[in-house]
This record gives sequence, structure tokens and C-alpha cells, in this order.
Amino acid sequence: MEVSGVVLRVLSVFVALFSDRFVAGFSQSLDSDFTFTLPPGRKECFYQTMRKDASLEIEYQVLDGAGLDVDFTISSPSGQVLFSDYRKSDGVHTVETEDGDYMFCFDNTFSSVSEKLIFFELILDNMDTDEDPDDWKEYVHGTDILDMKLEDIMDAMNNVRARLGKSVQIQTVLRAFEARDRNLQESNFDRVNFWSVINMVAMMLVSAVQVYLVRSLFEDKRKVRT
Repeated sequence: MEVSGVVLRVLSVFVALFSDRFVAGFSQSLDSDFTFTLPPGRKECFYQTMRKDASLEIEYQVLDGAGLDVDFTISSPSGQVLFSDYRKSDGVHTVETEDGDYMFCFDNTFSSVSEKLIFFELILDNMDTDEDPDDWKEYVHGTDILDMKLEDIMDAMNNVRARLGKSVQIQTVLRAFEARDRNLQESNFDRVNFWSVINMVAMMLVSAVQVYLVRSLFEDKRKVRT
């Protein structure tokens, strides 16, 4: 009975601490995405606070708009331009960061007519808090009587979490590609319909002119006197 009580106490402590750690790990996502409309002649900038020795990865795509292009820049907290893209439809950049606010801007000032629909995703790595992920171990005693290792469970759950995060990231990027392809197909569909109508009208006009010319060749314009 004493051994059973110890086992139950160990399991209860493990479940409480591990469930709190599990929820905390998933409650604050390090991946985020955003879709917005950039008007013609405008420039929009966003800011992300980063830690030292962390990693910031940004991927963007122009989903809709004439030319499917935009200017893009990333600047460090000191104002230094780290990456610059000129009139590109998509791009991926990774930055090893320091403490401070990083600025990334989308520039559509070169277009005076067309607005752009832009999607971007931020992936933040090594943004862990100061808490030791193994703090729960010091509260658990007598784990040698269990047939399982808590470290192995933590490693397995972290592995599952990383793979789930990667799956969500890939699905988000695929949805962005699908949206851009759909917008491109709809634009091509409208263009095909427009030029089809123009060609049809031109063919009808050419046919009418040809009929008129052929009939005029066979008309007898001489006057008969009686």
C-alpha cells in the first residue's frame, strides 16, 4: 500500500506539472501570419521585438495585384538595412537577431493604380523564456519505481510539437500559394473573356464588310435606256 501511494503521488505530480508545461508550450505560438491590402503609392511597415541569439524568418507572397510584385526591406534595430528586394512576387529571409525591434516594410509606391494583396508569415526560433524547461524534475522523486522515463516523454512531446508546428507552417504556405494561383487564374479568365468578345466583334465586322464588298462586285450599275 505504501508503494502504491508513492506511485500515485508521483503520477499526480507528473500529470499536474507536465500538463501545465504542455499547455504553456502551446498557448504562445512562435509562428504567425498576416494578409493585408497595400494601396497604390503606399508603404506599410511592421515591427517585431526580438531577443539576442534568436532567429527571425519571414516569408512573403504577393497574392493579387497587377504584376504581382512589391518592394521589401528588413531593417535591424540600429536602422541598418539587412535585406532588400526590388519588385519581387515572393521571398524568404532569415535573420540572426539581437535585442531590439526589427522593422520590415512593403513598398508599393512605384504603382499609382494597382493595389496589392500581400501575405507574410513570421517564424521565431530560440525565443524561449528564462525559465528552465527541466524545472519540473526537481519536484518529482522516486521515478525509478516507474517503468517509463519522464525525459523520454518530454522529448517525444517536444518532437510532436515541432512536427505539428512545421505542418501548420507548410499548410499556411500552401494556402497562400493556392490563393495566389486562384487570383491569377481568375485574372487570366477575365482577360480571355474580354479578348474573346473583342475578337468576336471584329470577326462580325470583317464578315459584314466582306459581304458588302462581294455584293457590290456583282451589282449592275449601268442604266438601261428604252
